[in-house]
Amino acid sequence: MNNELFNELLGSVEEAGEIIRGEKPASREFNFAEPNVKAIREQIGFSQSKFSGLIGVSVRTLQNWEQGHRHPTGPAKILLKLVQSNPESVFKVLHEHQV
Repeated sequence: MNNELFNELLGSVEEAGEIIRGEKPASREFNFAEPNVKAIREQIGFSQSKFSGLIGVSVRTLQNWEQGHRHPTGPAKILLKLVQSNPESVFKVLHEHQV
């Protein structure tokens, strides 16, 4: 790695630290609406056990989401949005190699 590339990478890491500490605002943000996990699960007619297995979280995590004690973040929010909009495609992709 050359010095110019290293310095650019180091600058990015330092900037990320400033953003995390609240010293500098992020240049952009991606926000996704809070999903109604229980409604999504009920829409497709799955039990908590079956739905948690589908999306790869524990039943307890799913229960915490449904009861509002915790909230899905990042990739989990996106996966739930995909399940809500097109559950058949998600099932197919997530379980295409299972027999």
